Amino acid sequence: MKLRIAMVGACPFPAPQGSQVFMHYTADCLRRQGHEVHLVVYGYGVGEDPPDVPIHRAVRVPFATKTEAGPSLAKPFQDATLALKLHQVVRKHKIQVVCAHNYEALLAALLVRKRPLLYFAHNAMYDELPYFFSHGDVTREIGRFLDRTIPRLADAVIAPHKRLAGYLVARGCEQERVFVVPPPIDASPFEPMPAGSELPPVLYAGNLDSYQNLSLLFKAMGRVRKKYPDARLMIATASSAAHLDAEVIRAASLEELSPFLSQDGVFAAPRVSWSGYPIKMLNAMAAAKAVVACESAAYPLVHEETGLITPDNDVQAYASALIQLLGNASLRTEMGRRAREQILKDHQPETVGARLSEITLSVWESRSKNAGSA
Repeated sequence: MKLRIAMVGACPFPAPQGSQVFMHYTADCLRRQGHEVHLVVYGYGVGEDPPDVPIHRAVRVPFATKTEAGPSLAKPFQDATLALKLHQVVRKHKIQVVCAHNYEALLAALLVRKRPLLYFAHNAMYDELPYFFSHGDVTREIGRFLDRTIPRLADAVIAPHKRLAGYLVARGCEQERVFVVPPPIDASPFEPMPAGSELPPVLYAGNLDSYQNLSLLFKAMGRVRKKYPDARLMIATASSAAHLDAEVIRAASLEELSPFLSQDGVFAAPRVSWSGYPIKMLNAMAAAKAVVACESAAYPLVHEETGLITPDNDVQAYASALIQLLGNASLRTEMGRRAREQILKDHQPETVGARLSEITLSVWESRSKNAGSA
């Protein structure tokens, strides 16, 4: 059976952020399974709309321009217009299932009161809120409260990794309604380049928000340069970047990111925020890059097989791992090859899409059966 699905995200779209990429890939996965999928998003985005999924935009709030993650004065107004647009899409297109990516989208979907409702968890508020607000203890408790009260209201929760799934179950979500499905990644845009004999750059791609923990990378590069004085750090981002000790390259789309990741290099993922799933790391692995990551956010990696994992915030260990890969072309090549193979095995869109379709159909059938017997 094929379903009519509305996939809602409380975010500008398109935008070069992991959440938006995750949402688009998920929508495309379900579309490939034959479902009719409609994206419902904020009233603006960056770059050209993807042609594969219909996009429905909320009314644009005049002073809303932010594309980065995190709170803003415009957010409450944007979320209200998003809920209104979702309501319109549900009625016009006779939507059968709503899929909500992240908290604000889930709240908008709850306002519309369309069931069944699947929640795609991108993070835990207990983990991420302190990165955006001061008074960490207070914001952590607010985050814990949100984690305990909001996700459980969905008919099903899809988490990208077991740790987040277990955390949400511990916060009150019913275990039988929580599913672990890794994010899908299309590896075809990335053309891996063989490692060469020259010293390659250290690569980072993504936004520059505080939760990315780039201070660890900058400190580690200082130690790397004691071993390799000519070591380069290259950053591909769509964020405003100034006064960084790095070569900054503008990358606001997958087309701009692909050649950046295809070059010989070591990919750095210094993030320690544990609840998310760094899409940038999956892209790097798809491009056959050996990755250095901190243990709290190294979910896709197998240590010493597809990358190197270091203790959180250990500058010396992180620098040593970068040095090890920079100086060993054959190791970079082998780890990169295994990393790409892992993406093709565990994150392949058709495989992930089949699992998501199975879950969505099961929840829809269960909800319909219960409604019919009521």
